[in-house]
Amino acid sequence: MDQACERGRRASFYVQLVAQGVRSGLNRVARLMRVAGIQARKKRRFVVTTDSKHHLPVAPNVLDRQFIVAAPNERWVSDITYIWTMEGWLYLAVVLDLFNRQVVGWSTDSTIDQLLVSRALSKALHMRGPSTGLLLHSDRGSQYASRAYQEQLGQASIVCSMSRKGNCWDNAVVESFFSTLKTELIGDYVYHTRAEARSNIFEYIEIWYNRQRRHSSLGYLSPTEFEQKAVAVG
Repeated sequence: MDQACERGRRASFYVQLVAQGVRSGLNRVARLMRVAGIQARKKRRFVVTTDSKHHLPVAPNVLDRQFIVAAPNERWVSDITYIWTMEGWLYLAVVLDLFNRQVVGWSTDSTIDQLLVSRALSKALHMRGPSTGLLLHSDRGSQYASRAYQEQLGQASIVCSMSRKGNCWDNAVVESFFSTLKTELIGDYVYHTRAEARSNIFEYIEIWYNRQRRHSSLGYLSPTEFEQKAVAVG
């Protein structure tokens, strides 16, 4: 796993250099990384964060791990993660478009409740303006199963899909995003305040991840570049 991570990191550096007009090769990139002591960080273990001990209705797994999508705004995924600060936990909810892995909506708060996920969804709806029939997948946590959130989905004519109980792989794409964020942005750093963490998350998502970070699954394009290319071809 670590060797695969290293290969991916070298490939990412190589593609970035080529995009900037720098003549190089994978072997040279690997050698320079070794000389500079640069290596990929190890990803953290998955931690269960879902509160599924409730009696609210849950939706079937309509997505069924169909993570490859032909067009924007057909299938979104959403989830929540925890980020530690010296003031306490900061909770982050995101909504990703499976088409290009773009974060289309996100929100943070010191409490983990229905409003956290509803704000992330509201931002996504405002930003993307999806048509009727969009499918949105999440886990079966109480925030997503709540009446207020389900009503929000209904008002936007969104089809609800939920992971099977205790199965993180049903929402693997957003779990992968959280792992990447914590590896690339946070590492071993402990934020002093929630405001500091929130500011860094904003820069990471809006400036780096969506617009500049290259994804091997997108042909080493950023989410924004991938969608722009798809629209131009279409």
